[in-house]
Amino acid sequence: MSETSPITGELSNSKVAAVFANESAARSAAQAVAAALSLGSAQVQLITPAEPHPGRKLEPESRGVWRTIVVAHVRLGIVGAVVGLLAFAALYAAGLPFIVNSPVAAALVLLFFGTVAGLMLGGLVALRPDHDRYVEAAREAMESGNTTVVVHAFSGDQAGQASDFLRAQGGEVTSTL
Repeated sequence: MSETSPITGELSNSKVAAVFANESAARSAAQAVAAALSLGSAQVQLITPAEPHPGRKLEPESRGVWRTIVVAHVRLGIVGAVVGLLAFAALYAAGLPFIVNSPVAAALVLLFFGTVAGLMLGGLVALRPDHDRYVEAAREAMESGNTTVVVHAFSGDQAGQASDFLRAQGGEVTSTL
């Protein structure tokens, strides 16, 4: 159940943050969601306004950020190269004059641009723009004196269940994609 993502190499790509007005409500919601969904203790974190290192609980895999960057770039760069070569094969089969008359140059150009596109997509994935709302919700909660329950789900389905559960407990929920 706890397999790594094929693109980022991370254990938990889906994260849920639920903001509660007081710590006791957040604590009981954290215990309840962990019990209801059979989540491990590392999957459910509580971030209070006095938390000295909230980033460690929000993004526990941040120590492996370089691994995520490398894995995303390598895997998506390879996918881009393959797509570029497939585009070359399709254009060559279609008999496009430039491709047929200069197959090596055309293959190299399409391979290059496919690889570059894959690497750019790898950069976008490594930036994790889907995590901005999630991190900001927790930081704003800390500034407002609220407590946040953070769930590191191993699947989108598990994240959806955690969101629904925490929303039913009265939390203001924000999640990653």
